[in-house]
Amino acid sequence: MSFDPKSFLAKVSEGRWVGHYRKGQVIFSQGDAADAIYYIESGGVKVTVVSEQGKEAVVAILDSGEFFGEACLAGQVQRMETVIAMMETVIVGLEKAAVLRLIRYEPAFSEMFIAHLIERMTRVESDLIDQLFNSSEKRLARLLLLLAHFGKDDTSEPTIARISQETLAEMIGTTRSRVSYFMNKFRRLGFIDYNGSIEVHSSLLNVIMHDQSKGKR
Repeated sequence: MSFDPKSFLAKVSEGRWVGHYRKGQVIFSQGDAADAIYYIESGGVKVTVVSEQGKEAVVAILDSGEFFGEACLAGQVQRMETVIAMMETVIVGLEKAAVLRLIRYEPAFSEMFIAHLIERMTRVESDLIDQLFNSSEKRLARLLLLLAHFGKDDTSEPTIARISQETLAEMIGTTRSRVSYFMNKFRRLGFIDYNGSIEVHSSLLNVIMHDQSKGKR
């Protein structure tokens, strides 16, 4: 039987709280004290950073069943990013000390959480390689597949909840017009369907496997 973090965390009594956030509400901001981690019970969030020059970038989209804010466990004292609810979202917060206790005394939680950290680290490394070496078309295809959790869910044609083209453009480092062009191309080729939500077909993998736009940013 697989470990269910939602059910497990519901039984934690010390150092735990539940927050309900409306769309657009900030969960924490860049520069805030880093003293807890968070679990998305339902809904979804976007993670943004702002440079010293005031330029904002979306670096991640997270949905139910995912953690964020883990860097406090590695000694981070201030948040390096801002996390904002993208819809009605329920968050379970855990104080740093509570998480450390769970890791030490609850082997099932510890195993699950370490697996999560390894997966997150692998994703960050892959994102960096993607940004450095792949075309914007291929980056968009990869992002859509990741957001749809392609290959992880039981659904044969995963869907992505409503997300703006501006957000997609920020995440892959290109313009909204380029995203619009590629989205229309993907739909024309039968790789995706979208009408509010985006339905991702397995054929979108063709863009990842056979990138025909090398050098086109």
